[in-house]
Amino acid sequence: MATIGIPRTLAYFIYFPFWREFFASLGHNVVVSSPTSKAILDKGVKEAVNDACIPIKLYHGHVADLIGKVDYVFTPRLVSLRKFGEFGTETLCPKFLGLPDMLRASIDDLPPLIDTRVDLRQGRQELFRVCRDIGEMLGAARSDIRRAVAQAKRRQERFQRLLYQGVLPEQAIEAVFGGTLPSVNQGTPEFSVAVVGYPYVVYDPFVNVGLFGLLERENARVYTQEMLPARKMAAEARKLPKNMFWYFSNRALHGALYFMAQKYIDGIIHVTAFACGPDSMVDRMMELQAKQQGGIPFMSIMVDEHTGEAGIRTRVEAFLDMLRYRRQKHEN
Repeated sequence: MATIGIPRTLAYFIYFPFWREFFASLGHNVVVSSPTSKAILDKGVKEAVNDACIPIKLYHGHVADLIGKVDYVFTPRLVSLRKFGEFGTETLCPKFLGLPDMLRASIDDLPPLIDTRVDLRQGRQELFRVCRDIGEMLGAARSDIRRAVAQAKRRQERFQRLLYQGVLPEQAIEAVFGGTLPSVNQGTPEFSVAVVGYPYVVYDPFVNVGLFGLLERENARVYTQEMLPARKMAAEARKLPKNMFWYFSNRALHGALYFMAQKYIDGIIHVTAFACGPDSMVDRMMELQAKQQGGIPFMSIMVDEHTGEAGIRTRVEAFLDMLRYRRQKHEN
Protein backbone atom coordinates (compact mmCIF):
# COMPACT_ATOMS: atom_id res chain seq x y z
CA MET A 1 0.00 0.00 0.00
CA ALA A 2 1.30 3.43 -0.95
CA THR A 3 0.46 6.86 0.39
CA ILE A 4 -0.65 9.23 -2.37
CA GLY A 5 -0.50 12.98 -1.81
CA ILE A 6 -2.98 15.31 -3.51
CA PRO A 7 -2.37 19.08 -3.43
CA ARG A 8 -5.39 21.00 -2.10
CA THR A 9 -5.56 23.40 -5.04
CA LEU A 10 -6.10 23.70 -8.81
CA ALA A 11 -8.29 20.78 -10.00
CA TYR A 12 -8.79 19.58 -6.40
CA PHE A 13 -11.99 21.61 -6.05
CA ILE A 14 -13.82 19.83 -8.87
CA TYR A 15 -12.19 16.39 -9.32
CA PHE A 16 -10.89 15.38 -5.89
CA PRO A 17 -13.75 12.94 -5.05
CA PHE A 18 -13.00 10.86 -8.14
CA TRP A 19 -9.29 10.51 -7.46
CA ARG A 20 -9.57 9.95 -3.73
CA GLU A 21 -12.08 7.16 -4.32
CA PHE A 22 -9.99 5.67 -7.12
CA PHE A 23 -6.81 5.45 -5.05
CA ALA A 24 -8.65 4.29 -1.92
CA SER A 25 -10.45 1.56 -3.89
CA LEU A 26 -7.06 0.22 -4.96
CA GLY A 27 -6.04 0.01 -1.31
CA HIS A 28 -3.88 3.11 -1.09
CA ASN A 29 -3.90 5.85 1.52
CA VAL A 30 -4.70 9.38 0.33
CA VAL A 31 -3.23 12.42 2.07
CA VAL A 32 -4.31 15.95 1.16
CA SER A 33 -2.04 18.92 1.74
CA SER A 34 -2.99 21.33 4.50
CA PRO A 35 -5.52 24.10 3.81
CA THR A 36 -3.92 27.10 2.16
CA SER A 37 -2.18 29.38 4.63
CA LYS A 38 0.45 32.10 4.62
CA ALA A 39 3.07 29.46 5.39
CA ILE A 40 2.09 27.41 2.33
CA LEU A 41 1.99 30.52 0.16
CA ASP A 42 5.43 31.57 1.41
CA LYS A 43 6.77 28.12 0.52
CA GLY A 44 5.31 28.43 -2.95
CA VAL A 45 6.70 31.92 -3.49
CA LYS A 46 10.12 30.63 -2.47
CA GLU A 47 10.03 27.57 -4.75
CA ALA A 48 8.24 28.86 -7.87
CA VAL A 49 9.63 31.12 -10.58
CA ASN A 50 9.15 34.83 -9.92
CA ASP A 51 6.71 35.55 -12.75
CA ALA A 52 4.29 32.73 -11.88
CA CYS A 53 0.68 33.61 -11.01
CA ILE A 54 -0.57 33.01 -7.48
CA PRO A 55 -2.28 29.67 -8.32
CA ILE A 56 1.01 28.23 -9.59
CA LYS A 57 2.90 29.56 -6.58
CA LEU A 58 0.30 28.02 -4.29
CA TYR A 59 0.59 24.69 -6.10
CA HIS A 60 4.32 24.63 -5.40
CA GLY A 61 3.58 25.40 -1.76
CA HIS A 62 1.02 22.60 -1.46
CA VAL A 63 3.38 20.08 -3.06
CA ALA A 64 6.17 21.18 -0.72
CA ASP A 65 3.76 20.67 2.20
CA LEU A 66 3.43 16.99 1.23
CA ILE A 67 7.16 16.24 1.26
CA GLY A 68 8.01 13.67 3.91
CA LYS A 69 4.34 12.63 4.29
CA VAL A 70 3.71 10.63 1.10
CA ASP A 71 5.24 8.09 -1.26
CA TYR A 72 3.88 9.78 -4.41
CA VAL A 73 2.39 13.15 -5.30
CA PHE A 74 -0.48 13.09 -7.78
CA THR A 75 0.23 15.86 -10.31
CA PRO A 76 -1.46 14.85 -13.58
CA ARG A 77 -0.49 16.68 -16.75
CA LEU A 78 -3.90 18.17 -17.59
CA VAL A 79 -4.42 18.81 -21.31
CA SER A 80 -8.18 18.68 -21.90
CA LEU A 81 -11.07 18.00 -19.50
CA ARG A 82 -14.11 18.84 -21.63
CA LYS A 83 -16.85 16.21 -21.94
CA PHE A 84 -19.61 18.22 -23.63
CA GLY A 85 -19.74 20.85 -26.35
CA GLU A 86 -17.18 21.62 -29.00
CA PHE A 87 -13.59 20.71 -28.20
CA GLY A 88 -12.05 22.90 -30.90
CA THR A 89 -8.56 23.96 -29.90
CA GLU A 90 -9.44 24.25 -26.22
CA THR A 91 -6.80 23.13 -23.74
CA LEU A 92 -5.60 24.07 -20.28
CA CYS A 93 -3.10 26.77 -19.40
CA PRO A 94 0.45 25.82 -20.53
CA LYS A 95 1.56 26.09 -16.91
CA PHE A 96 -0.80 23.22 -16.08
CA LEU A 97 0.75 21.14 -18.83
CA GLY A 98 4.24 21.90 -17.59
CA LEU A 99 3.60 21.74 -13.84
CA PRO A 100 5.34 18.37 -13.23
CA ASP A 101 8.46 19.68 -14.98
CA MET A 102 8.33 22.96 -13.06
CA LEU A 103 8.06 21.07 -9.78
CA ARG A 104 11.01 18.79 -10.57
CA ALA A 105 13.15 21.76 -11.54
CA SER A 106 12.22 23.87 -8.50
CA ILE A 107 11.71 21.67 -5.43
CA ASP A 108 14.40 19.59 -3.74
CA ASP A 109 13.71 16.15 -2.21
CA LEU A 110 10.53 15.80 -4.25
CA PRO A 111 8.75 12.41 -3.99
CA PRO A 112 8.00 10.56 -7.24
CA LEU A 113 5.28 12.32 -9.22
CA ILE A 114 2.28 10.59 -10.82
CA ASP A 115 2.15 12.87 -13.84
CA THR A 116 0.01 10.89 -16.29
CA ARG A 117 -1.26 12.93 -19.23
CA VAL A 118 -5.04 13.54 -19.19
CA ASP A 119 -6.55 14.47 -22.56
CA LEU A 120 -10.26 13.64 -22.75
CA ARG A 121 -10.37 14.76 -26.38
CA GLN A 122 -8.96 11.32 -27.21
CA GLY A 123 -12.34 9.64 -26.72
CA ARG A 124 -14.62 7.98 -24.20
CA GLN A 125 -12.00 5.45 -23.14
CA GLU A 126 -9.38 8.08 -22.33
CA LEU A 127 -10.29 8.34 -18.66
CA PHE A 128 -10.05 4.59 -18.22
CA ARG A 129 -6.70 4.60 -20.03
CA VAL A 130 -5.41 7.22 -17.60
CA CYS A 131 -6.63 5.19 -14.62
CA ARG A 132 -5.25 1.97 -16.09
CA ASP A 133 -1.80 3.49 -16.51
CA ILE A 134 -1.81 4.83 -12.96
CA GLY A 135 -3.19 1.61 -11.49
CA GLU A 136 -0.66 -0.58 -13.27
CA MET A 137 2.16 1.70 -12.18
CA LEU A 138 1.00 1.10 -8.61
CA GLY A 139 0.81 -2.66 -9.17
CA ALA A 140 -2.96 -3.13 -9.48
CA ALA A 141 -4.66 -5.83 -11.57
CA ARG A 142 -6.83 -4.79 -14.53
CA SER A 143 -10.02 -6.10 -12.86
CA ASP A 144 -9.30 -4.09 -9.70
CA ILE A 145 -8.70 -0.97 -11.79
CA ARG A 146 -12.07 -1.36 -13.54
CA ARG A 147 -13.82 -1.73 -10.21
CA ALA A 148 -12.02 1.30 -8.79
CA VAL A 149 -12.95 3.44 -11.81
CA ALA A 150 -16.62 2.48 -11.47
CA GLN A 151 -16.64 3.36 -7.77
CA ALA A 152 -14.82 6.63 -8.42
CA LYS A 153 -17.36 7.63 -11.07
CA ARG A 154 -20.24 7.01 -8.67
CA ARG A 155 -18.55 9.10 -5.98
CA GLN A 156 -17.89 11.93 -8.43
CA GLU A 157 -21.48 11.85 -9.67
CA ARG A 158 -22.80 12.21 -6.13
CA PHE A 159 -20.45 15.13 -5.58
CA GLN A 160 -21.64 16.71 -8.82
CA ARG A 161 -25.30 16.39 -7.81
CA LEU A 162 -24.57 18.28 -4.61
CA LEU A 163 -22.92 21.08 -6.58
CA TYR A 164 -26.01 21.35 -8.78
CA GLN A 165 -28.08 21.70 -5.61
CA GLY A 166 -26.08 24.76 -4.60
CA VAL A 167 -23.55 23.17 -2.23
CA LEU A 168 -20.01 24.58 -2.39
CA PRO A 169 -17.19 22.13 -3.27
CA GLU A 170 -15.50 21.81 0.14
CA GLN A 171 -18.84 21.11 1.82
CA ALA A 172 -19.80 18.66 -0.93
CA ILE A 173 -16.47 16.83 -0.60
CA GLU A 174 -17.03 16.41 3.13
CA ALA A 175 -20.59 15.19 2.54
CA VAL A 176 -19.76 12.52 -0.06
CA PHE A 177 -17.09 11.01 2.20
CA GLY A 178 -19.36 10.48 5.17
CA GLY A 179 -19.72 13.95 6.59
CA THR A 180 -22.94 15.76 7.40
CA LEU A 181 -24.92 16.82 4.37
CA PRO A 182 -24.85 20.63 4.44
CA SER A 183 -28.15 22.45 4.29
CA VAL A 184 -28.41 25.10 1.61
CA ASN A 185 -29.92 28.26 3.06
CA GLN A 186 -33.57 28.31 2.05
CA GLY A 187 -34.34 31.71 3.57
CA THR A 188 -35.00 34.81 1.53
CA PRO A 189 -31.70 36.54 0.79
CA GLU A 190 -31.42 40.26 0.22
CA PHE A 191 -29.38 39.64 -2.91
CA SER A 192 -28.45 36.80 -5.25
CA VAL A 193 -24.87 37.19 -6.45
CA ALA A 194 -23.04 35.05 -9.00
CA VAL A 195 -19.34 34.54 -8.23
CA VAL A 196 -17.39 33.30 -11.25
CA GLY A 197 -13.76 32.59 -11.97
CA TYR A 198 -11.25 29.78 -11.88
CA PRO A 199 -12.24 27.24 -9.19
CA TYR A 200 -8.82 27.27 -7.53
CA VAL A 201 -9.22 31.03 -7.00
CA VAL A 202 -12.95 31.18 -6.30
CA TYR A 203 -13.19 28.36 -3.73
CA ASP A 204 -9.98 28.74 -1.74
CA PRO A 205 -10.94 30.86 1.30
CA PHE A 206 -7.36 31.99 1.79
CA VAL A 207 -6.99 33.19 -1.80
CA ASN A 208 -10.37 34.92 -1.95
CA VAL A 209 -9.82 36.22 1.63
CA GLY A 210 -13.17 34.96 2.91
CA LEU A 211 -15.35 36.30 0.10
CA PHE A 212 -18.13 33.73 0.53
CA GLY A 213 -18.29 34.27 4.27
CA LEU A 214 -18.52 38.01 3.75
CA LEU A 215 -21.36 37.63 1.24
CA GLU A 216 -23.19 35.25 3.57
CA ARG A 217 -22.94 37.72 6.46
CA GLU A 218 -24.38 40.39 4.16
CA ASN A 219 -27.38 38.10 3.44
CA ALA A 220 -26.39 37.44 -0.16
CA ARG A 221 -26.95 34.02 -1.70
CA VAL A 222 -24.02 32.88 -3.84
CA TYR A 223 -24.21 31.06 -7.16
CA THR A 224 -21.15 29.76 -9.00
CA GLN A 225 -20.51 28.18 -12.39
CA GLU A 226 -19.90 24.76 -10.79
CA MET A 227 -23.61 24.75 -9.88
CA LEU A 228 -24.47 24.69 -13.60
CA PRO A 229 -24.59 21.47 -15.65
CA ALA A 230 -21.97 21.41 -18.39
CA ARG A 231 -24.66 21.23 -21.07
CA LYS A 232 -26.12 24.55 -19.95
CA MET A 233 -22.75 26.23 -20.27
CA ALA A 234 -22.21 24.57 -23.63
CA ALA A 235 -25.44 26.26 -24.75
CA GLU A 236 -23.97 29.62 -23.73
CA ALA A 237 -20.84 28.85 -25.75
CA ARG A 238 -22.91 28.63 -28.91
CA LYS A 239 -23.95 32.26 -28.47
CA LEU A 240 -20.37 33.45 -28.90
CA PRO A 241 -18.68 33.90 -32.28
CA LYS A 242 -15.58 32.23 -30.88
CA ASN A 243 -14.55 30.61 -27.62
CA MET A 244 -11.39 31.09 -25.61
CA PHE A 245 -8.52 28.62 -25.92
CA TRP A 246 -8.48 27.74 -22.22
CA TYR A 247 -10.82 25.30 -20.44
CA PHE A 248 -11.21 27.14 -17.14
CA SER A 249 -11.48 30.49 -18.94
CA ASN A 250 -14.40 29.15 -20.96
CA ARG A 251 -16.11 27.77 -17.86
CA ALA A 252 -15.89 31.12 -16.11
CA LEU A 253 -17.07 33.06 -19.17
CA HIS A 254 -19.94 30.71 -20.03
CA GLY A 255 -21.07 30.66 -16.41
CA ALA A 256 -21.08 34.46 -16.32
CA LEU A 257 -23.10 34.63 -19.55
CA TYR A 258 -25.67 32.24 -18.13
CA PHE A 259 -26.08 34.21 -14.91
CA MET A 260 -26.32 37.52 -16.76
CA ALA A 261 -29.46 36.22 -18.45
CA GLN A 262 -31.13 35.15 -15.19
CA LYS A 263 -33.54 37.66 -13.64
CA TYR A 264 -32.90 36.37 -10.12
CA ILE A 265 -29.23 37.41 -10.26
CA ASP A 266 -28.66 40.91 -8.87
CA GLY A 267 -24.97 41.18 -9.67
CA ILE A 268 -21.85 39.31 -10.76
CA ILE A 269 -18.42 39.20 -9.13
CA HIS A 270 -15.45 37.90 -11.11
CA VAL A 271 -12.52 36.75 -8.96
CA THR A 272 -9.37 36.98 -11.05
CA ALA A 273 -5.72 36.17 -10.38
CA PHE A 274 -3.05 38.81 -10.88
CA ALA A 275 -0.57 38.01 -13.67
CA CYS A 276 -2.96 35.60 -15.40
CA GLY A 277 -2.96 36.58 -19.08
CA PRO A 278 -6.05 34.59 -20.16
CA ASP A 279 -7.99 35.86 -17.15
CA SER A 280 -7.38 39.47 -18.13
CA MET A 281 -9.13 38.80 -21.44
CA VAL A 282 -11.98 36.92 -19.74
CA ASP A 283 -12.53 39.82 -17.36
CA ARG A 284 -12.82 42.35 -20.19
CA MET A 285 -15.21 40.12 -22.13
CA MET A 286 -17.43 39.73 -19.06
CA GLU A 287 -17.44 43.47 -18.48
CA LEU A 288 -18.45 44.21 -22.09
CA GLN A 289 -21.13 41.53 -22.05
CA ALA A 290 -22.56 42.86 -18.77
CA LYS A 291 -23.04 46.26 -20.41
CA GLN A 292 -24.72 44.67 -23.41
CA GLN A 293 -27.04 42.71 -21.12
CA GLY A 294 -28.66 45.91 -19.89
CA GLY A 295 -25.99 46.99 -17.46
CA ILE A 296 -26.19 44.17 -14.90
CA PRO A 297 -23.88 45.16 -12.01
CA PHE A 298 -20.44 43.62 -12.48
CA MET A 299 -17.31 43.82 -10.34
CA SER A 300 -13.94 42.15 -10.70
CA ILE A 301 -11.75 41.36 -7.69
CA MET A 302 -8.08 40.74 -8.46
CA VAL A 303 -6.15 38.68 -5.94
CA ASP A 304 -2.46 38.01 -5.42
CA GLU A 305 -0.18 37.12 -2.51
CA HIS A 306 -0.59 40.61 -1.04
CA THR A 307 -4.39 40.85 -1.10
CA GLY A 308 -5.88 41.75 2.27
CA GLU A 309 -9.30 41.08 3.75
CA ALA A 310 -9.99 44.72 4.58
CA GLY A 311 -9.68 45.83 0.97
CA ILE A 312 -11.95 43.05 -0.30
CA ARG A 313 -14.52 43.73 2.41
CA THR A 314 -14.63 47.43 1.53
CA ARG A 315 -15.16 46.71 -2.16
CA VAL A 316 -17.83 44.06 -1.59
CA GLU A 317 -19.74 46.27 0.84
CA ALA A 318 -19.64 49.11 -1.67
CA PHE A 319 -20.86 46.75 -4.40
CA LEU A 320 -23.81 45.62 -2.28
CA ASP A 321 -24.63 49.22 -1.37
CA MET A 322 -24.75 49.96 -5.09
CA LEU A 323 -27.15 47.04 -5.58
CA ARG A 324 -29.41 48.47 -2.85
CA TYR A 325 -29.34 51.91 -4.44
CA ARG A 326 -30.12 50.41 -7.84
CA ARG A 327 -33.05 48.45 -6.46
CA GLN A 328 -34.48 51.45 -4.66
CA LYS A 329 -34.15 53.57 -7.79
CA HIS A 330 -36.05 51.01 -9.87
CA GLU A 331 -38.76 50.69 -7.23
CA ASN A 332 -39.27 54.46 -7.16
